[in-house]
Amino acid sequence: MKEVNITEIKGIKIGHAQDFIGGSGCTVILCEKGAYAGVDVRGGGPASRETELLRPVNLVEQIHGVMLSGGSAYGLDAGSGAMKYLEEKGIGFDVGVAVVPIVCGASLFDLVVGDPKCRPDLQMGYEACKNATADKPAEGNVGAGTGATVGKFLGMEYMMKSGLGTYAVQIGDLIVGAIVAVNALGDVVDVDTGKRLAGILNREKTTLSSTEDTMYEEYDSSRNVFSGNTTIGCVITNAKLTKSQANKLASVAHNGYARAIRPVHTMADGDTIFVLSTGNVEVMPDAVGALATQVMAKAINRAVLEAEPAYGLKAARDFL
Repeated sequence: MKEVNITEIKGIKIGHAQDFIGGSGCTVILCEKGAYAGVDVRGGGPASRETELLRPVNLVEQIHGVMLSGGSAYGLDAGSGAMKYLEEKGIGFDVGVAVVPIVCGASLFDLVVGDPKCRPDLQMGYEACKNATADKPAEGNVGAGTGATVGKFLGMEYMMKSGLGTYAVQIGDLIVGAIVAVNALGDVVDVDTGKRLAGILNREKTTLSSTEDTMYEEYDSSRNVFSGNTTIGCVITNAKLTKSQANKLASVAHNGYARAIRPVHTMADGDTIFVLSTGNVEVMPDAVGALATQVMAKAINRAVLEAEPAYGLKAARDFL
């Protein structure tokens, strides 16, 4: 097994666009030749686009892009920019009188770090598509990770800056990778050592505390934590998967969230994972599931390790 660039998966391009002053952005994964896709939404507060279409019982088998964005539900408009871009290239589902690009997406809540009126829109989504390449994508404070934060149970004063991360591995001809914008209510831990990397700060802001322990101490309180959460990501592979298998893989990949985020899938998160299958490598689905779990957890770690301090918030590198 070796680590590779996620865009070494043929047919995949990734692009970012963002407003650093406003504190939000979007990241697009383009699969212009189409990809079998699935999704699994685990968090209690999702903002999503075209997820119902990915149910195995529904008609469309392949999609042409996934848009990950900030901006809460407003940010779903970035997907329209991807549709515009793909339609101009004649890419989409043929409906006779036109082609309809199939663009799925999900948004995270980042309105509290910069300007709450800064939200990814059609133009920003279109710009991300123009920026999409097969080069290694930038990580950290870019794209959907621009305004991402973690450790928010006690509010903005004690949370930390997070970002966007990628990780991919290759075994023989098989490549499995993950890209994720980490905006969790909880903390992020190193999946190899269990050490806390980023999350809620202690009262003095001199080191990291524990969101889980803080929750236990306030188990009978009515604290409002709906102030900016949700981790959104995508597993990409050149494995040959059906639509049903892609949906199952999305479910399994949430184990990667569980390995790296504590607590995860809270009622204040909209945790979502998409899966894109672009290739014809024959595989044992359970092996792909195990790899998907691993690369997603590693990508979450990279999202906080690559993040830089911003908007008055500390980052993991401040404590390493």
